[in-house]
Amino acid sequence: MNPPPGRPQEGATEQMSPLGETARSAQGAFNLPLQGLTIIDMTRLLPGPAATMHFVDFGADVIKVEDTSAGDYMRNFPPTVALEGSKTVNAAFEAVNRGKRSIAIDLKSDQGREVLLRLVDRADALIEGFRPGVLDRLSLGWATLHARNPRLVLCSLSGYGQHGPLSQRAGHDLNYIAMTGVLDQIRANGQIAIPNLQIGDLLGGTLSALATMLIALLRAQRSGQGVHVDVAMTDGLLAHHLFPHASVDSGVDPVAGQTLLTGGVACYQIYQTSDQQHLAVGALELKFWQSFCEAAGLSELKSRHWELGEAPGTPAASATIERVAQRIGEHPLEHWLNVFDPVDACVTPVLTPAEALAHPHHLARNLVHRERGVSEVGPLAQMATPRWRSRPSPGHGEHTSALLTEIGYSAVDAQRMAAAGVVR
Repeated sequence: MNPPPGRPQEGATEQMSPLGETARSAQGAFNLPLQGLTIIDMTRLLPGPAATMHFVDFGADVIKVEDTSAGDYMRNFPPTVALEGSKTVNAAFEAVNRGKRSIAIDLKSDQGREVLLRLVDRADALIEGFRPGVLDRLSLGWATLHARNPRLVLCSLSGYGQHGPLSQRAGHDLNYIAMTGVLDQIRANGQIAIPNLQIGDLLGGTLSALATMLIALLRAQRSGQGVHVDVAMTDGLLAHHLFPHASVDSGVDPVAGQTLLTGGVACYQIYQTSDQQHLAVGALELKFWQSFCEAAGLSELKSRHWELGEAPGTPAASATIERVAQRIGEHPLEHWLNVFDPVDACVTPVLTPAEALAHPHHLARNLVHRERGVSEVGPLAQMATPRWRSRPSPGHGEHTSALLTEIGYSAVDAQRMAAAGVVR
């Protein structure tokens, strides 16, 4: 049986996508799990670039395609930081675009579209974040890309998907978590609260795109045929909102603050200490709750647990929460950390983002890297690969000339296209 196009035969020396040669020469021999994979990234802002950030971290060559005017406007979002030299950039942009190469193309021009198609010829996947229909209007839709490179995986990442009543609606993270019932379940003092983790963008979008692209790439590797992957951030959220859906199916409308995982019980709760810090108690299982009560000097509450009949959101549960809050409020956070350090009870401090970045556990796992004045966290998972290292994000169109050379254009061609505004 012949291998799929562009893939090595069993036992043969692994081959590189031609566009991946630069990444290979920069990093040495084949030693990262995705090395040799080439991804074209036509997204901007957060969800798509964060997905391809993970591809970069595991060795893929990611080519960031930007327009010839502003490019990815996340570059200049506040707050900006001054990097080495005179470069100033948004810190989040620097983090999610680390290690990529940038080419700036005018896709509305015939020459610009041909440049992109030459990149597609040698790529394994392309991810885009336009509204549904835009690629088709640019004459770069799935039919065109698939005909050009049958093994290409195309991932279309959007808020509401490529079809459906809301497919053409604009939106942001807040809209996506609102439309899927997620925001309703995030409350503080009874009021809906806006989280500072972009749940829709990163969990509904980034991780859904990453997972499904890898699934599609495995299919393409085995069959030689690519596929168009339709990733909607709302789909990813709705698919994982499992406990509230289970409540609905049982005939109970979940009310945030009154359910097991939203603050309706004492064993899964946030408590304020005497120095206005906070302690997170996640003693969901009875054994953890009883260990917590024993260590906290609340032995009389060991039987006050949902497994023993104290239902979430009831007056009895509220009374237990109040008693624990009173007890925790008698001492500062440091006292309780010392109390619970030797106790297996699922108790942790509530850290600020700065404290989390500096925590010894995360540092011991080599997760947090301070590079060029920016906090970068990676990799997503640890495996037997060389030590993670960061590379700078690209300047707008920084690699245009080099990439044009790689796909067969001469220096004269590149100069002419630049002068005509086809590339930058």
